[in-house]
Amino acid sequence: MAALPDRMMAIDPEEPGGPEVLVPVERSVPLPGPGEVLIRVAAAGVNRPDAMQREGRYPPPPGAPGILGLEVAGEVVAEGESVDAPLLGQPVCALLAGGGYAEYVTAPVGQCLPVPSTLSMIEAAAVPETLFTVWTNVFERAYADAGDSVLVHGGTSGIGTMAIQLGRIFGLGIFVTAGSDEKCARALELGAAQAINYRTTDFVEEVKRLTGGRGVDIVLDMVGGDYLPRNLACLAENGRHVSIAAQRGSTAEVDIWRIMRKRLTLTGSTLRARSPEFKSLVADELMRHVWPHVEEGRLKPVIDTIFPLADAAAAHRRLESGDHVGKIVLTVGQP
Repeated sequence: MAALPDRMMAIDPEEPGGPEVLVPVERSVPLPGPGEVLIRVAAAGVNRPDAMQREGRYPPPPGAPGILGLEVAGEVVAEGESVDAPLLGQPVCALLAGGGYAEYVTAPVGQCLPVPSTLSMIEAAAVPETLFTVWTNVFERAYADAGDSVLVHGGTSGIGTMAIQLGRIFGLGIFVTAGSDEKCARALELGAAQAINYRTTDFVEEVKRLTGGRGVDIVLDMVGGDYLPRNLACLAENGRHVSIAAQRGSTAEVDIWRIMRKRLTLTGSTLRARSPEFKSLVADELMRHVWPHVEEGRLKPVIDTIFPLADAAAAHRRLESGDHVGKIVLTVGQP
């Protein structure tokens, strides 16, 4: 391997603010610790938690770098102690607690997945955050099974498009909401069973109509706030509601009798602060159950737009416009 530089370009804002604070700066190249690898980054995914961190509303967990970025793809160029797998020179994608908007980043080896020939580096960088999130919440916390119906808000977001693809592979009926007829049409093209324009249609009444009054088995909710009681009204008996974000607020008033009568389960999770051991277990599950579909070309992320790392501000403006369908990706090295 070629000698590694001491310094690198990164996006590490000194203070919270709008997209304009995302300017390239020089930082030291990190060193991999025990059980970690150093990745020369080719591309990094852009996610809504990045924007929340930029605004000062989602600080990195203890020990994570202030540099933005929760997922990357690139080449392993160094290994720390206790890394058993021979990964030097191998292409990987990785889930991170932070640090992805940079030329180099360290990652626990257990959070890395091999990049098969069916994925470009840009596509691989757009996989980990949404795949880990949808898998842990829909398939683990909500124990989705073939034949279940799932309502996903933000159906053309990175999470939504990943949920549609996993639903297609594992036999789920994915109902989505989106903010325009064009986005609804795109979701249907990607494989959603139903798509509801929440701006023109009451999604609660439409879910009831589409299911003959039964409701859906699972709701995957990124909205929170006043959506929570409406989501519960969409659930069938023994339904499961999973919260993964609270864009409209973290409090809501719910009908406890509805929960009792229908035997509903309310749960949720965050992923970023979970331990490397937990994330490694999830990666093992993904390798067994999902990665064969990736290797055979049946699962690919939907890519909306691509920006160079130096234009991270433009990438965040695109994210916050709400006009994107799928993932936004930053190119760093040679993708």
